[in-house]
Amino acid sequence: MKKILSANQKRSMRTRATLKRVGKGKLRLSVFRSSKNISAQIIDDSKGITLASASSLEADIRSKDGAKSEIATFVGETVAKRAIEKGVKEVMFDRGPYLFHGRVKALAEAARAAGLQF
Repeated sequence: MKKILSANQKRSMRTRATLKRVGKGKLRLSVFRSSKNISAQIIDDSKGITLASASSLEADIRSKDGAKSEIATFVGETVAKRAIEKGVKEVMFDRGPYLFHGRVKALAEAARAAGLQF
């Protein structure tokens, strides 16, 4: 029986397939966005571990005031700083099913500005 996939699932699978084809052995900066919060994590798929993460649910980030895009910018800076502390400088950006627009774009630009390369 054929499994029916939603548009989000298809887009997510297409994005990850491209990342697997292009970036053999690179670490992945994965983004999750909900209606209120955003989180990002650096994942090593070969070992199956998360090296660094940041979320708008953390206490120091939650205490910040501002629009959701500004919070996403702070999350991007935080995850980039934590990754650089662990020695990670180059990653692939995995936007998942989300378009590269708004909060996802703000997070990515902030991570680039903080020193991550992708």
